[in-house]
Amino acid sequence: MLQDLKPTCRIFAGQLFDPYLLQLVPNQLITVSRKTGLVLDVTTFSPSLVSQLPSETIDLRHLTVVPGFVDAHVHFFLHSYAETSWADQVTKESLAERTVRATVHARKTLMAGYTSVRDLGTEGAGDADISLRKCLSGPEPIISGPRYFTANRAIVSSGSYGPKSSIHINTEGVEGVAGAEAADGPTECIRAVRRQIGAGADWIKIYADYPVRSRLTDVSPQLASRSIATFNPEELKVLIDTAHQYGAKIAAHAKTVPVIKHLLTLGIDSIEHGSDLHASPEAIRTLASPHCRTVWVPTLAAYYSLTGAGWEAARQSFLAVLAAGLGKVAIACGGDTGVFPHGDNALEMELMVRLGAPWEWVLRWGTLGGWECLGASTLDSDLDLDSGDNSLRFGCVRAGWAADLVGLDGDLATDFAKTVRGVEFVMKGGRVYKQNGKEVAL
Repeated sequence: MLQDLKPTCRIFAGQLFDPYLLQLVPNQLITVSRKTGLVLDVTTFSPSLVSQLPSETIDLRHLTVVPGFVDAHVHFFLHSYAETSWADQVTKESLAERTVRATVHARKTLMAGYTSVRDLGTEGAGDADISLRKCLSGPEPIISGPRYFTANRAIVSSGSYGPKSSIHINTEGVEGVAGAEAADGPTECIRAVRRQIGAGADWIKIYADYPVRSRLTDVSPQLASRSIATFNPEELKVLIDTAHQYGAKIAAHAKTVPVIKHLLTLGIDSIEHGSDLHASPEAIRTLASPHCRTVWVPTLAAYYSLTGAGWEAARQSFLAVLAAGLGKVAIACGGDTGVFPHGDNALEMELMVRLGAPWEWVLRWGTLGGWECLGASTLDSDLDLDSGDNSLRFGCVRAGWAADLVGLDGDLATDFAKTVRGVEFVMKGGRVYKQNGKEVAL
């Protein structure tokens, strides 16, 4: 293939989205190194001088080029709950089946224009994400898929998470399969974080609140469905501090206001869901503070897809954060994809625009916002950020950043939803995976 023969290629973009400028820049020439997978140069070209493009160029003058999309919250080892419930997937589908499905999900995600994702837990599939990451990485990946950040097993408190046996009600999991790793007390919490980082996790994921009393459904359904704190303050602190000590970032599933407030004081790196934020202007002010480094990942698409009572709260929380001022709260787009079908990742951005967010900001959150959430470690000042797949800067098309590019057919300003799904071209790390709307075989 051409991309394997030429050391560099030039891409002519009719217009290129710059997430720093929040605007489309016309007539941009992007020079890419196929060897390093980096952008070498971005400059303006004169349309009048482009009469016949040389063979080593890619002509995207008819498309809108954007940085590769980033989904900051996926679960490759799950598929849509409309097909099979979470409990049945975890307890009735073999690890082999779930892994094969994950490879299909990775390909669908990349073909949808998502060149980087963060998988926030294998949900009973153990350490399979670490091996999947190896298959997706490097200049000659075994399978097509996005840049893949892993969070391994996720960490929960005992008795809080599923699946739960109906026979052996006082044990964790079903037939030895648990949806996450249970840890209690500071010592166990430290050990779990260290073990998962040692196993290769990019991130640590914790369930900071959850409906832990779910077995009361028969007698007290309201109490059974109520999310409450799962870890005590000392446990939360050592989970976060240990992750940071080892250079890893940490994400928290958190919906309730008291838990979110406490996580913010402890320096959590990302809040997943946060559906009760609308009830606390104080928590929103903290998130919007210039000193706050926490990223909010609203997961609107999951709430919308499940069509439950949670959607209204999630909607109100997103509107409340918007009202605090654009750019005040750090936001990344992550749909909790897997709850709904992989490949439909753009639903998260579509919902944000539908709820009134300017498309320019949404596209920023879905590209550069993803890098600002996922990128580098807490020790990045000591690292060479050009050393490997998950150390490259991405989310913006600039010299020295990853050559992750997506070509869209349509008009983002007039029909955002249709345009972000009109993916005609995909490049990840300088390699073309989709061209003229068709997948390019590895």
